[in-house]
Amino acid sequence: MDDLWYSEYHTPNVRFSIKVTSQLHFEKSDYQTIGVFDSPEFGRFLTLDGIMMLTEKDEFIYHEMITHPAFAVCPGISRVLVIGAGDGGVARELAKYPQIRQIDIVEIDERVVEVSRKFLPQTACGFSDSRVNLFFEDGLKFIRRKENEYDLIIVDSTDPFGPGEVLFTREFYGNCYRALTDNGILINQHESPFYDGDAQEMHQAHKRLSRVFPVSRVYQAHIPTYPSGHWLFGFASKGLDPLEDQRESQWELLRIPTRYYNSQLHKGAFYLPNYVKELLADE
Repeated sequence: MDDLWYSEYHTPNVRFSIKVTSQLHFEKSDYQTIGVFDSPEFGRFLTLDGIMMLTEKDEFIYHEMITHPAFAVCPGISRVLVIGAGDGGVARELAKYPQIRQIDIVEIDERVVEVSRKFLPQTACGFSDSRVNLFFEDGLKFIRRKENEYDLIIVDSTDPFGPGEVLFTREFYGNCYRALTDNGILINQHESPFYDGDAQEMHQAHKRLSRVFPVSRVYQAHIPTYPSGHWLFGFASKGLDPLEDQRESQWELLRIPTRYYNSQLHKGAFYLPNYVKELLADE
């Protein structure tokens, strides 16, 4: 047991390994393989198709950064759609906002939610909020039926292959545009800019998004267990700019408890390294 390690290949030449104490769960659902492991350094962690989705130690960074920047720009958001997020972490962060009236979560794989509820209560507690409505269906098909309905759409998807592939298409982004209100905001995970394969996927996602939304910006966070540790998110809207329209004092009055995100970090997250700016330059 002392020599049990979980390894994930970030590229064919780079491997990320975590020492584990036990494998708590493994199954093949109708859509993907689901694993839960325990580790001495990062606590429990969830894998889908062999890719690490979250760990108990650093999940707060991802979930705060995919949720709170939108509210710092539009504090009055009340109707939210979340696509993916079967671990419950986004719901947990959304539940901190008392003004929200509706949280619709669309997750294609019901087993991810059930496994998270059993093994990852730290994140799955988000599902217990009375405003959460769970829909177990395809996110692309769900959003085709919506128009002018949501103030915020958060796309907390897996990487752009397998069940998550359709959530990176121009058709999907167009459907999101129609589903949003006039001041609506779309936030999505945007991959990493560091390794070539991830950078290409990031560039394609941003290219498609920027051809649908008038405002399309990219921001960053440091997440230790994600490939290279440097992770990007997309902020898209019909008009609101994440820096020019930031409502810093209004958001701070809400006194939302966070461990990573704050108003100063919000500004800095949108100032990108030169190599990332160059990757995005043609858009």
